[in-house]
Amino acid sequence: MGPVHLKQRNLGETFAGGTYADIVESIGHTPLVELPRLSPKPGVRIWAKLESHNPTGSVKDRVARSLIEDAEAKGAISPGSTIFEPTSGNTGIAMAMICRRKGYKLKVVMPDNVTEERTQLLRMYGAEIVYSEGAKGSNGAVEMALDMAEKDSSYYMPYQYGNPANPMAHYTGTAPEIAEQLGQISAFVAGLGTGGTLMGCARYFKEYDPSIQIVAAEPLQGELVQGLRSLDDGFIPPIIDLSLLDRKIVVSNRDAVVWTKKLLDEEGVFAGVSSGAICAIAVRAAEKIDEGNVVFVVADDGWKYLSSGVYTKTIEELEADGSLESTLFW
Repeated sequence: MGPVHLKQRNLGETFAGGTYADIVESIGHTPLVELPRLSPKPGVRIWAKLESHNPTGSVKDRVARSLIEDAEAKGAISPGSTIFEPTSGNTGIAMAMICRRKGYKLKVVMPDNVTEERTQLLRMYGAEIVYSEGAKGSNGAVEMALDMAEKDSSYYMPYQYGNPANPMAHYTGTAPEIAEQLGQISAFVAGLGTGGTLMGCARYFKEYDPSIQIVAAEPLQGELVQGLRSLDDGFIPPIIDLSLLDRKIVVSNRDAVVWTKKLLDEEGVFAGVSSGAICAIAVRAAEKIDEGNVVFVVADDGWKYLSSGVYTKTIEELEADGSLESTLFW
């Protein structure tokens, strides 16, 4: 039998993403994929960092690992400890997986109008759920969790909104991966949620190349968008440093859904709705430059949102049945 000839590999390609000692160690190392059909100009290339390739399907795996390992290093938790955290779903799911793997208990506060899939995943990993008022969005979950933590000192709350370990996950992980995978970057786009992805990547990229534009995708004030927030709604996470942002662009819930469908229809990317919002802003950022690479983060895929009907109903059907107003998609 003659030699086996392997196909020529793409720049930055690795076989099977590597080999790891356990599921927690496999977090990160996600692919960067070009989306040529979405580019507004021949000289501009748009790239998506597919964080859905993490073990629980979202970028929050990076954050959860960083928060928990930081608490371990400080001696704040030990096996059997109860970790307590407000979440819109993904951070809680990621923490639940890691807590089960490491022997911690987890209790989360989450808005009561999230999609059913997130509740099921949290329970599957053994988390205890306390629901906050859905109309108040993730801000309501934060408010309730802070009040509960103040009354019960037995909980350890990493508090992703104010913990430097959150952006550090991206400063040491997400951003260096993108820089290694791509080299030259003209603009980086991420959603404005806890601030972790934006702040960690912004700090790294400004050190890597100060000319890189840092662009935030922000929901319209008052719109309940899972995982993202409008700073005009009154809560600015303590880890956010607005001076690191070059631009902050507002996107509507409707446009987020439209672009989520466009990602699926034109590029085959099955993304969560926050990623549709971020994609819309990435294309707008691409329109402002003549050539170069625009990178955005696809925070998660669409599996946790199937029950919302986003992927099977038309935008008109979603508007008619009230889904755009009543469901926390992002």
